[in-house]
Amino acid sequence: MKNIKIGIPRALLYYYYFPFWLKLFSELKLKVVISDKTSRDLLDRGVKKSLSEICVPIKVMIGHVLNLDKKEVDYIFLPRFRTIREDVVLCPKFLGLPDMIRHSLPSLKAEVIADIIEAESDDISQFSNHKKLAEELKIPKKEMETALKKAAEFWQRYRNLLYKGYLVDDFLGVEKIEVLEKLISKFENSSKLPQSQKEELNSSTTEEVVDIALIGYVYDVYDQYINMDITNKLKEMGVRVHTFSMVREDIIEKELAELRKPMFWEFTNKLYGAAEHYFKNQKIDGVIHLTAFGCGPDSMLGQILEIDAKDYDKAFMTLRIDEQTGESHIITRIEAFIDLLRLKKEQ
Repeated sequence: MKNIKIGIPRALLYYYYFPFWLKLFSELKLKVVISDKTSRDLLDRGVKKSLSEICVPIKVMIGHVLNLDKKEVDYIFLPRFRTIREDVVLCPKFLGLPDMIRHSLPSLKAEVIADIIEAESDDISQFSNHKKLAEELKIPKKEMETALKKAAEFWQRYRNLLYKGYLVDDFLGVEKIEVLEKLISKFENSSKLPQSQKEELNSSTTEEVVDIALIGYVYDVYDQYINMDITNKLKEMGVRVHTFSMVREDIIEKELAELRKPMFWEFTNKLYGAAEHYFKNQKIDGVIHLTAFGCGPDSMLGQILEIDAKDYDKAFMTLRIDEQTGESHIITRIEAFIDLLRLKKEQ
């Protein structure tokens, strides 16, 4: 089993669960291969094998699967996420993703492991969610359950740091579990404030610092290629960046309780709860909704957020990205938005 190579695509919910998965496979003594960072070539390969009407994050995922196949992995780990909350589902493309991959890439050499994820919360460490993985790799149930428990505990430590104000970006450059463990321990024991809590920033501008909530799915906000590295661009312009990953689940639940009816999609609900929290936070100067062109759930969420932003008198902007989005377009929009926020603070 030590010689088996498990490929993890650096796409979609990798940006949410990567510490969990890295720890899990480390405990199982399996070699993990992560696909390369998104690039123009990787995206183009995904686009060529995709239906034109699907959103860019799915096209990116197909590109990452092709990238892993070139690395000659034995398996590609591609869980079929159905739900992580009772009576609420995820985007339908998540549920059908393994089938879409198999039909789009019939020449794929690696075998796809696609356990169905059905959980009552973000904690997906139940054995039932990894039964196929255990069966395929002949891992005893007790060994798998032990590894899952350690992975869940490690993931929770990581999430606690996000709640303190760290960005997912602060951890994304790490692909080795040993390095990630050291980094998490370092941040846990550090007296230094994370970027979102600092009074002064190391930026290229001397103008007043502004606070912006960047609301979007993790694969839109943290894939630096498809979003033109928006987080670092905002930092360079003197912005303290806040994301939905920093908002605790109990706060999101409280905001969702005010909805007459939750939306059908779990991460859409999370974004709504986080955005409402930031709308009410006087420290936040403005909100940017980052969305992929053609995203069905976001078409509903965007309309709700736009209305609520007016009700709270909070500056709000929508940025749509796809495979054709240019960097100059992104920079122009965010520069104008930040100028607006600074003018409002001066009044």
